[in-house]
Amino acid sequence: MDLTGKTLFIANRGEIAVRINRAAKALGMKVAQAYSEADADMLAVRLSDDAYEVGPPQAAKSYLDIGRLLEAASQSGADAIHPGYGFLSENAEFAGAVDEAGMVFVGPAAETIALMGDKAAARAAAVRAGTPVAPGSDGRIETPADARAVADRIGFPLMIKAAAGGGGRGIRIARNQEDLERLVPQARSEAQAAFGDGGLYLERLLENARHVEVQILGDGKRAIHLFERECSLQRRRQKVWEEAPAVCLSDDQRQSICEASVKLAESVSYRGAGTLEYLFDPGAGTFAFLEMNTRVQVEHPVSEFVTGVDIVQEMIRLAFGESLSLSQNDVSRNGHAIEVRVNAEDPMNNFMPFPGVVGAMSVPDNVRFDTMLYEGYAIPPFYDSLLGKLIVHGETRADALSKLQAALAEFKIEGLKTTLPLYEMLALDPDVAADKFHTQFLENWLETHLSVPA
Repeated sequence: MDLTGKTLFIANRGEIAVRINRAAKALGMKVAQAYSEADADMLAVRLSDDAYEVGPPQAAKSYLDIGRLLEAASQSGADAIHPGYGFLSENAEFAGAVDEAGMVFVGPAAETIALMGDKAAARAAAVRAGTPVAPGSDGRIETPADARAVADRIGFPLMIKAAAGGGGRGIRIARNQEDLERLVPQARSEAQAAFGDGGLYLERLLENARHVEVQILGDGKRAIHLFERECSLQRRRQKVWEEAPAVCLSDDQRQSICEASVKLAESVSYRGAGTLEYLFDPGAGTFAFLEMNTRVQVEHPVSEFVTGVDIVQEMIRLAFGESLSLSQNDVSRNGHAIEVRVNAEDPMNNFMPFPGVVGAMSVPDNVRFDTMLYEGYAIPPFYDSLLGKLIVHGETRADALSKLQAALAEFKIEGLKTTLPLYEMLALDPDVAADKFHTQFLENWLETHLSVPA
């Protein structure tokens, strides 16, 4: 399908809006950009063909207001709406409303989002597809008695998890019965406040595991994978450093986890770009399904680097009804990529947020920097602190790590405190270089090296 001249409305902000803008224009599309009052000067607005204010700085009154977004998209003459990540990207109501308004939602069908967005329902779908899962509850727990019964059956430690969760919210770790009784109400209350859904489920905690995820593309009938990424370096369950491939996997383990992901995606008739997330136990050589993200991921560039596939362009084509243009045999891996998330936070001061005015920037050559920044831009204090992602690619992991070290030494953003100094330290850490880390590694490392509490 020729998309030349069609209009894509971007219902998001920041670096991902810039990324989507560039992908759409590469397809010959026109771009209309949503923005709040606080974002009138953002780079995505400057790059767009048209821009539409959708409300005040508060996200609930702008980027999360379905009515305002649809009105603006309609005014723009949009053929399609791309939700990016965060905000309404995994909101089944929004996806359905876009369809009802006669526009294309760049993502899976609303029914698929609803199914896989409910973590307990997604877990059940994984079980039906034969995908390994951690021992846990069969669906949601409704009463304290339900929680006790699961604990009696599978033992401690347990993860208490929000069924509608994401971003590490609504999660607690119970190491005994007393913890379980105390933490279930806390997790339920946080989940209700964060997602409007206080539903919970339980899973056995896999400690010192690796976080591995598989990127897939599907057209509703057939799916393929773009291999896997590792995202084990996390703070408070928020990823900060991602790599592709996951060198902790053997070839057989890689094939197994990727094939299981394709099977699960096809079992739910998945259309678009999606990510299957797992915990991998290196000692046992086993993995357990965590969740499916029904949107583009922040860390998608590392998969693009090693496969050469433009994921954002592909998801736009698929949304317009195209069949997959690639077979699995068309996808191969090339080298190793590492991404670090550059946030407006001071890692030397307990990650205190640091919005400000961007001064002179110096971005090294031979790297990819997906960002919303430009010199003189005043970063609004109302949103997530992510400024951009620095991505490097090398023939081997050691080569990529060396390139990252060199890039970090040259990279300069004046006027702000950012997380770049943290990555300079991590890139030189012998355990990181030796691939000796897990999902709890960074928080322990921060306590030791920067006195940052977990």
